[in-house]
Amino acid sequence: MAQAAFGNSGETERAPDGAAIDLAHLARHTLGNRSLEREVLRLFVTQAEMVLARLEDTQHAMVIREQAHTIKGSARGIGAWKVALAAEALQDDTASGTESALIVLRKAIEEANAFIADLLGE
Repeated sequence: MAQAAFGNSGETERAPDGAAIDLAHLARHTLGNRSLEREVLRLFVTQAEMVLARLEDTQHAMVIREQAHTIKGSARGIGAWKVALAAEALQDDTASGTESALIVLRKAIEEANAFIADLLGE
């Protein structure tokens, strides 16, 4: 079972096995519908790639915050807790350290997307 920790930004969990995606959380949010799980995961991969492209193409703090917020919500929806935490850090830290926070987010997204590709057999 995932362990919950509640902070200022809402619910944050950790996959019990350290996986990039908390599959139990995903199953709860998709009501155990495997077809829906696959569709949601594919949508996440597509959205994450678009968000990364937008983040890498801008210097505007507002755009960075909006894109980080977008992927944070999507990541929480599928149980990609590392992505959600990295996105939250980027969202909160647009004034300083944006480059390093973006690197951490990119790595977390790449890990989640690789996990998803492996899971889906793609």
